[in-house]
Amino acid sequence: MKKRTRLLHAGRNPTDHHGIVNPPVYHASTILYATVADMEAAGRAPFDGVTYGLRGTPTTFAFQDAVSELEHGYRTIAVCSGLAAVTGPLMAFLKAGDHVLVPDSVYGPTRYFCDRKLSRFEIETTYYDPLAGAAIADQFQDNTRVLFMESPGSLTFQVQDIPAMTAAAKEKGIVTIIDNTWSAGHFFQPLDLGVDVSIQAATKYIGGHSDLMMGTITTTEETFLTVARGCDAVGFHAAPDDCYLALRGLRSLPARLAVHEQTALIL
Repeated sequence: MKKRTRLLHAGRNPTDHHGIVNPPVYHASTILYATVADMEAAGRAPFDGVTYGLRGTPTTFAFQDAVSELEHGYRTIAVCSGLAAVTGPLMAFLKAGDHVLVPDSVYGPTRYFCDRKLSRFEIETTYYDPLAGAAIADQFQDNTRVLFMESPGSLTFQVQDIPAMTAAAKEKGIVTIIDNTWSAGHFFQPLDLGVDVSIQAATKYIGGHSDLMMGTITTTEETFLTVARGCDAVGFHAAPDDCYLALRGLRSLPARLAVHEQTALIL
């Protein structure tokens, strides 16, 4: 099945919604359980199914499932902005005394967060040459916990050697996170190359209509719970209305990106 065909059907399961083709918007806050045992079971697996409105409704899950399919990931967490998709995983993996490597061409607000916020928690940030490739290993420290990548880079559009950098990080047990916004998950699936976490500002290409704010965090099975618990602790989750709009945007993503490409070549 072609990628654009998969995107038309991703996240759709009409049998769960009385035959409705597109998942409707489900709003919720408090969730009721038939028995105390059911409530306790949900508490033991808070990210499996509807357990509280903040963690998502069937609308949220449909969108997250679609992005997971797009990114070739284990599971996806929809958050309230692209910046939340950046800061959520960083806060989930880093603690006081850790070191993080960030490309020098990184998105401006990401740099601001590292310089102004992570530093307050005694987390050290080193900005590296995006084209370092395997030589990134020379900048690893004993306390390096995360290698953050962004390819292409904001403004500079430098393309990083993701396989080489990821392999170097894995040898040292360093978590790899990539900002995959420019590819929209359509042109590039970094988890296939061993990256641990792929994030996007869904506000941009996925949303596509300048009417929502959202980020996505797609993970491997090994990293999912760490990220999910971290985002849950700070309430970063996206609203179901925005998930509905983003799921709508996904349907036309291949067509829109094709027009972007054609127009760019003309310009």
